[in-house]
Amino acid sequence: MRWLGVWAGRVGAAFARSCVVALVTMPVPAVWAVAVAWAVWWGAGNPWSWAGPFVLVCVGTLGLSRPVCRLVRSLVARWTGTLIPDGYREAGPVVRMSTGYWWNGFSYERSRRDAVLDQRLRIRWKDPAVWRDVRFSVIVPFAAGVAAAVPPAGLAAAVLGLAQGTLAGRLAGVLGLVVAIVTAPYAWRPLVPVAVRFLRPSRAMAMTRRVEELTAQRADATIAQAAEIRRIERDLHDGAQARLVALGLALATAERLMETDPAQAKALMREARGGAAASLAELRELVKGISPPVLNERGLVDAVRALALDVPLDVAVSADDGLRLDPPIEAAVYFGVAELLTNAVRHARASRARVSLSRDGAALVVEVEDDGRGGATVRGDGGLAGLRRRLAVFDGTLRISSPPGGPTRFRMALPCDSL
Repeated sequence: MRWLGVWAGRVGAAFARSCVVALVTMPVPAVWAVAVAWAVWWGAGNPWSWAGPFVLVCVGTLGLSRPVCRLVRSLVARWTGTLIPDGYREAGPVVRMSTGYWWNGFSYERSRRDAVLDQRLRIRWKDPAVWRDVRFSVIVPFAAGVAAAVPPAGLAAAVLGLAQGTLAGRLAGVLGLVVAIVTAPYAWRPLVPVAVRFLRPSRAMAMTRRVEELTAQRADATIAQAAEIRRIERDLHDGAQARLVALGLALATAERLMETDPAQAKALMREARGGAAASLAELRELVKGISPPVLNERGLVDAVRALALDVPLDVAVSADDGLRLDPPIEAAVYFGVAELLTNAVRHARASRARVSLSRDGAALVVEVEDDGRGGATVRGDGGLAGLRRRLAVFDGTLRISSPPGGPTRFRMALPCDSL
């Protein structure tokens, strides 16, 4: 009898899924039915009786399409493990350029408010995914919702028929129960192919999104380059340049005192030598921040190991042998690891960290884990957002797992043909 219990459980689960699919796919037709009833009730002798129902149909269909599609994707992923990407356009960061204008990923605006408003309008009304969702919401009630409604309709017929107490009612009830039991394991399944066929992004949508990503990356690269140039200029002006100017003045003064006060001249020469050494150290630090010499000379793995020695953490580094990449990719990974280790020290208050560099097919995978307090999030103007944009230039990704209390795990993946 155990098999009977297993079979009953499977039929019950399938029946529940059919009911859920029927409920999820039928809100849009319900809005249509309300609109038709409204038009019939209000239409007697009124030439504008179609206006209100028409607006209701448009607003209801457009407003319900995205929630319905999200629920369908969630159900398909939970029941079958099939992930259907949504393909929605994401709102990128709104940043201020050095010219004073605001860039929203599409256009330059004079104020942040105008940039945000323009961005939302463009994403909402020019996103092909919006109209794809509307199309799916119109198709799915007939392609999957009607089939999913058969088991609950059969059960309802069985209850009503058996409640009548007549022979015909009992026969109708038994027939309805048989229909509900037989169709339950299959009634919800049409939802999966329909969702895969009509909800996944089309090739044109994927190409459009890729173009937008490249446009945003170009703007991010321009902004980052301008910021880096300003940082280098500020560091040179406030540090090495000021020391070199002071060094020149000290040497000029020593030259004048060489004959009249040799002792004072020698003291100035000693101070100048100390200033020259300090200027050289600052220039070396500046060059290290632009492109670390160990990265150029010994490669990514040794550079990360050298970085781990400079961090006030117990850092364990593991790496595959022979990892040599293109210099821009190595620089992006190096500064990414540096950013994550710095965050572990400053924000996570970690005591230990682990860095792993490995191959995964034709991709480089870098994992950084710390034992800090967790809770790391990506903010629009934070270092993690900048790291994600830096990796996106190379089609790289950054995944974060940071529950409260830790541990925090970061996973950077970059496709690299040169591995």
